[in-house]
Amino acid sequence: MHISDLWNFIEILDIEGDPEVTVTGVSYDSRKVEPGHLFVCVEGFNWDGHDFAKQAVENGARVLIVQREVPVDSKKVTVIRVKDSRKAMAAVGHVFYGFPSEKLRIIGVTGTNGKTTTTYLIKSILENAGHSVGLMGTIAIRIGDREIPALRTTPESLDLHRLFAEMVEGGTQYAVMEVSSHSLDLDRVGYVDFDYGIFTNLTRDHLDFHGNMKNYLEAKLKLFKSTDRFNIINADDPSGGIIVERVKNLPTGTLTYGVKNSADFCARDIHVDSAGVRYNLVWKENSIPIEVRIPGMISVYNSLAAAATLLSDGIDPKHVQEGLKKVEGVPGRSEAIDTGRGFSVIIDYAHTPDGLENILSTIRGYARGRVITTFGCGGNRDREKRPMMGEIAGRLSDFVIVTSDNPRKEEPHQIIDEILPGVEKTGCSYICIVDRRDAIEYALRMAEEDDIVVLAGKGHEIYQEFADHRIEFDERKIVAGILERMDND
Repeated sequence: MHISDLWNFIEILDIEGDPEVTVTGVSYDSRKVEPGHLFVCVEGFNWDGHDFAKQAVENGARVLIVQREVPVDSKKVTVIRVKDSRKAMAAVGHVFYGFPSEKLRIIGVTGTNGKTTTTYLIKSILENAGHSVGLMGTIAIRIGDREIPALRTTPESLDLHRLFAEMVEGGTQYAVMEVSSHSLDLDRVGYVDFDYGIFTNLTRDHLDFHGNMKNYLEAKLKLFKSTDRFNIINADDPSGGIIVERVKNLPTGTLTYGVKNSADFCARDIHVDSAGVRYNLVWKENSIPIEVRIPGMISVYNSLAAAATLLSDGIDPKHVQEGLKKVEGVPGRSEAIDTGRGFSVIIDYAHTPDGLENILSTIRGYARGRVITTFGCGGNRDREKRPMMGEIAGRLSDFVIVTSDNPRKEEPHQIIDEILPGVEKTGCSYICIVDRRDAIEYALRMAEEDDIVVLAGKGHEIYQEFADHRIEFDERKIVAGILERMDND
């Protein structure tokens, strides 16, 4: 790529060195720089790429993009100073990889809860219709038969455009991706050509980053201002109406889905049980029966969002029906573990007040025995939600075990102490066990016939994060090991 190819895409303050140089690769990690590369200096939460500019040059970088001065000899490299290197990095990915998002039909899903499941439902429908689909999200990145572990919900912009290019090269037609509020605020999805934007809901989360709910919503709104075809909005969520109002004058079309309020796509005659949900999907003059084998009202909303999007895209209703019915579960989302001992174990990613209320309300609706909930809250995150989640757990459970989640740099006991006022407010019986493995064992050993043990917060994650290290922590393996020991007791 000639760096002059970037001039129409980035806001340049000044250039030192050869403005016509050619680069053979791009990177924001100095360790991955090879001779002939362009290195983008990006400020991160724990590091600043400007501090590694010298290392990048030593590794062979020919061009640096910076937003402040760096101690390098500009006679050896071209230094491009920009106002915002994160925005510039997105443009670099877009141009270097050949504008790949323009060659795909891209569906972005944002919201506090439901993003992952909605993307899986969309993928299933599209594949049932015979399309090749790429998937990006919290659990994994999938391109064809290849699965790549996800480091974050939405990749950094350079990685994102590279992945799009790999999809294009492999013949992928659709890319379905989760779009986090962080990625929208930090320009990770800059220069992504979204065809559809889906809004699931907005509840309390990430306030440690955004500061307040207004800023959180403003971040989400950025997706719906950048779509080309339709925005698909949850009409029952209070923030949905705000989004519809804010985007009504844009050329992009807006469609709504819902259960309670008037919407373009509605669910009627809803039936929810432990096997899943069934309802009639009604739009215009049409009506089709829908079945989703994931329990809970949240599954009605997630499947409505998926169906509304793809029916708007021209997918045949029979593929919508068949695709939704084929999905029997999503890793870490209301994931049932067979214990063979008369009680059930449910693993769920619920780590927000709304997410915890959704899963526990669903289980409460079909539980024949006690609901035993094991959960904690993440460290270095929104502290105000801790007593809220404690109150929800106590109100919807018969017994609560308060434990650690990802304590990170906080003291686990302190996090638990901030959860407890909410639990105590409900009068529910509880115990505190700091070690999560021990807490899970306590729950399994106290469970009796027809009880349901809920392990909330970790979901698909297979690690636990402490101040300076991570440990392997796959709750499926942990449950299996404990049950085996119980069988041998």
